[in-house]
Amino acid sequence: MVELVSAIAKSLVSHPEAVEVTESQTDDTTVIQLKVAEDDMGMVIGKQGRIAKAIRTVVKAAATKSNKKVVVEIVQ
Repeated sequence: MVELVSAIAKSLVSHPEAVEVTESQTDDTTVIQLKVAEDDMGMVIGKQGRIAKAIRTVVKAAATKSNKKVVVEIVQ
């Protein structure tokens, strides 16, 4: 999942070298944190959060295929 989020984010931003994706595991949930350059934050979130929602939807669909629960957080 980390590779998927990283690939999507790098294709959206102006500074792909600044994209950082980390993964942490809680009880039954995997949390993926996406960090981008401050001036690229708007590109990742999109108008009214549409791009962020689309990223979460794609990751959720991929996770459902392997019976996992994944949460994507966009951090500053």
